[in-house]
Amino acid sequence: MQIRRIVPDFRSADPAASREFYENVLGLETVMDLGWIRTFAAPDNPTAQINVMERDASAQVNSDVSIEVDDVDGAYAAAEQMGCEVVHLLTDEPWGVRRFFVREPNGKVLNILTHR
Repeated sequence: MQIRRIVPDFRSADPAASREFYENVLGLETVMDLGWIRTFAAPDNPTAQINVMERDASAQVNSDVSIEVDDVDGAYAAAEQMGCEVVHLLTDEPWGVRRFFVREPNGKVLNILTHR
């Protein structure tokens, strides 16, 4: 399996309020804004990203990190085979990703996804 990017997911009561900081202090650009989540990326390296979110729109729990892979179905099958705690089932989301959430051994929730 190939990892395409790993992005920290920061919680915020107001994701839009982060725009000025990330754009002016770090030179990042807003590359996605769904209201409940805003993604900032480096203009010269679009895989260098930070997510700032209020709460996940379709999951019961927020993730700590998002990891884009080339085979989300394979990762899901491996997690199930290992008996990992899946906290958000494999789902095709309306914003164009296929993803699931799994709790890793230290208790962190990973959002494992691929773009469709």
